[in-house]
Amino acid sequence: MLRHPLRDPYCTFDGRHAHRRPSRYAGEVLVGVVLAAGEGRRLRPLTEGRPKALCPINNVPMLDLAVARLRRHVAEVAVNAHHLAHQVKAHLDGTDITVSVETPEALGTAGALGALRHWIAGRDVLIHNADAWLTDPLDQLVHGWDGTRPRLLVGPAGTRRADFGDRRFVGVSLLPATMAAALPARPLGLYEAVWRHAWERGQLELIDVIGPAVDCGTVAEYVRANLIANGGRSVIGAGCVVKGEVRRSVIWEGCNVEQGERLTDSVRASANLTVKA
Repeated sequence: MLRHPLRDPYCTFDGRHAHRRPSRYAGEVLVGVVLAAGEGRRLRPLTEGRPKALCPINNVPMLDLAVARLRRHVAEVAVNAHHLAHQVKAHLDGTDITVSVETPEALGTAGALGALRHWIAGRDVLIHNADAWLTDPLDQLVHGWDGTRPRLLVGPAGTRRADFGDRRFVGVSLLPATMAAALPARPLGLYEAVWRHAWERGQLELIDVIGPAVDCGTVAEYVRANLIANGGRSVIGAGCVVKGEVRRSVIWEGCNVEQGERLTDSVRASANLTVKA
C-alpha cells in the first residue's frame, strides 16, 4: 500500500482508492461527486486527445487525486463525463465509482447533480472540480457542517477576479441534500442555481483553503501545479528517456527529450506535441 500521492497523513493510496479515517461530519451520510465533464478548452491542444481530468499532476491523473481527496469523507463517489467520456469510463472500469455520461451536451456543475439525483438519493454532497489541485485534506471544510447551507472552499483573490467578497472559489464545495434534490438535469451552473442567491441572502458559508490551490485551467497553471506538487522540480513521466535539458516542465509518460533539446516552461504530451506554458 502506497502513501497518498499528496502525502495526506490521514490516507493511504493504492493507485485507485484512498483509504481513510472517517471525518467528523454532523450529517448522516455524505456522498462525493467529481466534476470531470469539461472540454478543457484553455488547455488545448493537450485536451484534444485526453480529457482534462486525466491529465496528470506529478504523474497521477487529476481525477484520481480528486477521488482520493473525497474518499476520506464520503460513503460513495460518482464522476460525470462528457468530453472523451469513453476514456474516463475506461479509466474507472473495475472500480466502485459511478460514472454519469452526459450526452449530447455537458450539463454544467448544477445539471450534473440533477442528472445524478437518483444516485444522490437525498444525501448531502461534497463536490470536487477535477481540475482543482490542492493539498488541503478538506477536514476544515467538512468538519462541523450541519447540512443546511452551501459551504465553499475559497482563497484570497489577490490580483485575480474575486467571486465572493475578496475571496475566490477554489473548486470544492458542500451542497445540502434539499438543494441537490431541486436541481434540474439540464445545462446549469451552481453559481446561477444556488451560490449567487445564497450569497445575496447571507447564507453562503466560506472556508479558507489550507495550503496551495491551483485551477489547472490553463497550460501555465497546469505546469505550476505540477512543479508545486514535485517540490519545484520538473515532472518526468514513467518510461521517459531524457538526454536533453528540462527546466520547469512536465513530460508525460513515454515521451523522450533528445540530446541537444532544451525544454523550458513546457508540457511534452507526445512525440508530436509540446506546448509552451
